[in-house]
Amino acid sequence: MIYLNLCIEFFKTGLFAIGGGLATIPFLAEIGRSTGWFTQADLADMIAVSESTPGPMGVNMATYVGFTSAGVPGAILATLSLVAPSIIVILIVYQFLSAFKDNKTVQAAFYGIRPASVGLIASAGLGVMMLAMFTSEFNGDLTAFLGSANVKVIVLAAILFVITNFVPKAKDLHPIVFIGISAVIGIVFHFAG
Repeated sequence: MIYLNLCIEFFKTGLFAIGGGLATIPFLAEIGRSTGWFTQADLADMIAVSESTPGPMGVNMATYVGFTSAGVPGAILATLSLVAPSIIVILIVYQFLSAFKDNKTVQAAFYGIRPASVGLIASAGLGVMMLAMFTSEFNGDLTAFLGSANVKVIVLAAILFVITNFVPKAKDLHPIVFIGISAVIGIVFHFAG
């Protein structure tokens, strides 16, 4: 039964997460809440690992969830289920693209999808920020929520923001440098608890 659930959940994610790996995060957060396969803290760890390893983030996360939930077969099924909608859509679009590529309605539809993709990615970015900077979810009590702030993460984020935006030589560095430095700082100062 878990194999079928993995296929259904990740097929839905692959079908509706338009815009790349970050667009899968809201869907994954909901999968974690509804199935119990992983916690929101696990999701934050998956995002960090998926962002810093080769390959598409959504695929890496699907593979991880499938593996932790149902072993190697689960990893394979979750990954294939996530990418299947894209493959199907691409094959269909390819068949009809030449006939409709100059159609104004088709062009307008693709133009209309752009804001939805931006919204999904912005939502995912905000969700990742909230997971990293606060140890509890906002439940209406602002004082308790602000009290759960992870000060070390906020200070590191502020320092990285200043360095990457206001130090001229830092702007020329590859992002992997900042990922590596952040990983070392996180390990040394025990950011994960």
